[in-house]
Amino acid sequence: MTSPSWPDLAGRLTDEGHVLPVRVYYEDTDATGVVYHGAYVRFFERGRTDYVRLLGVKQSELAESEEPAAFLVRRMTIDFRRPARLDDLLDVVTTPGAVGGASITLTQTIRRGAETLVSAEVKIALVSAHGHPLRIRGALRAQITGPPGVHTQLS
Repeated sequence: MTSPSWPDLAGRLTDEGHVLPVRVYYEDTDATGVVYHGAYVRFFERGRTDYVRLLGVKQSELAESEEPAAFLVRRMTIDFRRPARLDDLLDVVTTPGAVGGASITLTQTIRRGAETLVSAEVKIALVSAHGHPLRIRGALRAQITGPPGVHTQLS
């Protein structure tokens, strides 16, 4: 159970999807204090991981289950619009899109206040330990395909 105060460590499910606050640290920047492009990929990963976690799926439990599995990035398209800088407070917003048999397409944005800095479309796939696609079933599928703002943590 998460605290009702904002920001929660794993972010929060809202009407627009999952929102994760991220602070820009020195390690995220280049010599000029601008966020290095690879750091945005890490920010997006944190957003996706915490989004799925709040839906009740822990990556570590998937990996250690009777049928080991993992969500992997299949495709990512990124649009860099404006730079973030050292000490900025950003929001990583993850919004679910199409759900296929073994894949989920997500839209992710990184914002500073109301300003969109970077956006991405990311397709993730559920695969077995041997790399074979696995169907997304049951409660997880229902959570992802449900209307925004009505997500509840799975048991």
